[in-house]
Amino acid sequence: MKAVNIREAKTHLARLIQKAANGESFVITRYGKPFVKVTAFDAPTTRRRLGFMAGEITVPTDFDRMGQSQIEELYSA
Repeated sequence: MKAVNIREAKTHLARLIQKAANGESFVITRYGKPFVKVTAFDAPTTRRRLGFMAGEITVPTDFDRMGQSQIEELYSA
């Protein structure tokens, strides 16, 4: 893990933050001692993909008409 002093961190903050966002954490030192660790906040490890449950769920062909008679009864009264 890279260590940078406070002065260097101030000078190159945007670049360091971009590296942290890409998963390269670093430590900011103060007087030569570790002071804070900078790492991405809730960095996603994997992205969800469409169709990840393909073949595990079936949708009935009459899905859009399910409960139609009960709904018609409720509104016909």
